[in-house]
Amino acid sequence: MNAPSMIDLARISAMDLAHAARLLKGAHDATLSGQRPRVVPRPVIRESWERMLTDGVDPDHGFRSPLLGEEELEERRRASPLREILPVLRDALVSVADAAQHIMVVCDAEGRVLWREGSAAVLRKADSLGFEPGADWSESVVGTNGLGTPLVVRRPVQVFSAEHFVRTQHSWTCAGAPVTDPRDGRLLGVVDVSGPLRTMHPATLALAGSVAKLAEARLRERHVTALERLRAVAAPVLARLDGRAIAVDVHGWTAAVTGMPPADRLALPRSLAAGRTWLPSLGSCRVEPLPGGWLLRPEAPGGTPEPLSATRLVLDVSEPRGWTLSMLGGVRDWTHELSPRHAELLYLLATHREGRSASGLAQDMFGDPARTVTVRAELSRVRRYLGGGVLAHRPYRFHEDVEVEVVAPDSPARLLPHSVAPAIREARSVAEP
Repeated sequence: MNAPSMIDLARISAMDLAHAARLLKGAHDATLSGQRPRVVPRPVIRESWERMLTDGVDPDHGFRSPLLGEEELEERRRASPLREILPVLRDALVSVADAAQHIMVVCDAEGRVLWREGSAAVLRKADSLGFEPGADWSESVVGTNGLGTPLVVRRPVQVFSAEHFVRTQHSWTCAGAPVTDPRDGRLLGVVDVSGPLRTMHPATLALAGSVAKLAEARLRERHVTALERLRAVAAPVLARLDGRAIAVDVHGWTAAVTGMPPADRLALPRSLAAGRTWLPSLGSCRVEPLPGGWLLRPEAPGGTPEPLSATRLVLDVSEPRGWTLSMLGGVRDWTHELSPRHAELLYLLATHREGRSASGLAQDMFGDPARTVTVRAELSRVRRYLGGGVLAHRPYRFHEDVEVEVVAPDSPARLLPHSVAPAIREARSVAEP
């Protein structure tokens, strides 16, 4: 019987583990030697291996970064929002992981291991792999793995045996899911369940993903509570004011408003201080501190603020995460941090200066030209913080008199690696000149 074209981890039974591991080892060896493998790795693994080859990660000699010092490790733990929901992770995962001879591991957004708990025997095995608190398990350092790879692709990933790029990790299995901050979409880290190869179970990935979603839900509850506290403080302040004013938290979420239409969230600059500032959505305004947020008072008597009308845009998608759009030459220079979806859409528009219809963008993004509602909704959000002087529609495009520069990664393989959009995947597959 011919080997399957791709290993489906969801269908592997316990008695098939050794066979699956051998098939994957063959695929791994063939790929690294430039041959055509009998078994094709899953797309998420294949793309990760391509990044590792580009980055020059050594598959034969696992690299161990220096561990963080105890003081720096404790500081990272204290600063991490994941600390707030660590009890949730422990309650949901540690007992299950221990019984299944796994460990729970939590890393920050840079791939540094912050916490690990579970089976003592498995913890000792993890130590032998350098899988320790303070270690750097980002993908570009230790290769394809259940912490670093979910950080790059921003979705749950299970990595089994020889799917790990570095051979010393082939005796290991892990499943990790990213946790994002519901306030601003910032990547906070990954929760991972790991253990020896023989303990692999296909349901582990679903468990890790569910627990990550539960953690995000708890963070969202805390955010709602914080907004309610800010609203209680801001409401009497706004009641004494004439004219327009809005109270927002430090992430721009609206707590209270008077004299103007409410908005769910405002785009704020990276650093905001008391005094005067300029915002695309409000124009010039006064900024006053509130406990847990800011009071913004637009100085114009009303109407629509002056449009941004930038003459030059710089779209920076050079890093695996942390994409920005800088708008230069207008009323004020402005840099906005982009969500993963907005980074994809703006990259597609920047590479199609003639413009794309809603159906064309839906095809590019989802492989389905009928999904225009999602595209229109996202671009409506983009236009709110860019202003009408930057993006046009029918078709969607950057205005002709706006210069657009794209800062791309050194290798096409590293372009928006989180994206599963067909057009982005096609751009990643383009061979380097």
